[in-house]
Amino acid sequence: MNLPIVKLKKHEEKRIKNGHLWIYSNEIDTQATPLKTFNAGELVTIEASSGKLLGIGYINPNNLLCVRILNRDNKCEIDRSYFVHRFNIALSLRQQIFDQPFYRAIYGESDGLPGLIVDRFDQHLVVQITTAGMENLVEPILSALQKVFKPDSILLRNDSNSRKAESLSGEVVQAFGTTPETIEIIENNTKFNIYPHSGQKTGWFYDHRVSRQQIAKYVKDKRVLDVFSYIGAFGIQMAQAGAKETWCIDISGKALDELEQNAIINQVADKVTCIEGDAFAAMGELKQQNEKFDVIIVDPPAFIKKKKDQKAGLNAYRKINEAAMRLLSKDGILLSASCSMHLKVSELEDAIRAGSRHLDKTLQIIEQCHQGQDHPIHPAIPETRYIKGFISRVISAS
Repeated sequence: MNLPIVKLKKHEEKRIKNGHLWIYSNEIDTQATPLKTFNAGELVTIEASSGKLLGIGYINPNNLLCVRILNRDNKCEIDRSYFVHRFNIALSLRQQIFDQPFYRAIYGESDGLPGLIVDRFDQHLVVQITTAGMENLVEPILSALQKVFKPDSILLRNDSNSRKAESLSGEVVQAFGTTPETIEIIENNTKFNIYPHSGQKTGWFYDHRVSRQQIAKYVKDKRVLDVFSYIGAFGIQMAQAGAKETWCIDISGKALDELEQNAIINQVADKVTCIEGDAFAAMGELKQQNEKFDVIIVDPPAFIKKKKDQKAGLNAYRKINEAAMRLLSKDGILLSASCSMHLKVSELEDAIRAGSRHLDKTLQIIEQCHQGQDHPIHPAIPETRYIKGFISRVISAS
């Protein structure tokens, strides 16, 4: 395959040889290969300063994260057969783990496919394409998805904010078949109606599947508070696991309406109470009303979306967990989670520790939470390890 060459500066290939898939613009020898000669999304061959070929990827010359590698073999054709091969490898992992077709089928870099996310909801696929390189390859991607997964429908949820950095438009496109407005899925033996056209991201968050199993062990006959509940992934599962009461807080009235429908589907509506409003304000009101909960789940949206948000984000994680601890019954259980890829595990631990000490409480961390197996971690790319969490017992200091 005759592709234009991107040449790296001297010694800049080390990270790539160690397994990373990203090349930044300041690592490119722009004297030998000027960035202005490339088009956004164009396939390129990557070459070390020595002339050694490092693989094939695609480029966006307008971004700091400039090149993403697709294959180490420079002779590989990036076509339908290539995607069929990659999809089959990804599918084989999911089929080993899950006995039902509900999972993240493709997880970007971790499946060797940077810029591509695919969630599977039985016979329906919801796809997110986040880069110009993958956008240029949408036809072979769609054809390969049909061959490997044999879906009834494919919906492109190309409306994520990350597309703006690639100068891509935001749109939702019915690419194949007809995706229903509502799809019933099953997670951890609990049924949910999800909304692939209008819900957050692809309509569902599979990443905390294992965390939901972990915390369910602590909720039997307990009062549970689920903060940032969305449509009830944690809350409804806790009610199903035997919680006496489950209270759910979310700022979206629409999400809470959908949560209530999911409670009805699972015959736990009598256990579920919804509170619409800002999490901090709602938790403050519960404190004023002297409400107490035995188990509290805090899984906020990313407080640290960019590195510049670090200081404010760390403070937000401390404050939200401290607010939760104020509502805990004696020796209560707290699940504190984060989806901020820029937040280190140790920083989340420090945030919940600081919150407990401010209240003169002591933590016992009893479990650590990670993203599910359908979100495998690429060991050379820390950003693929974005979910982290702790299940702790919060006890009075002595």
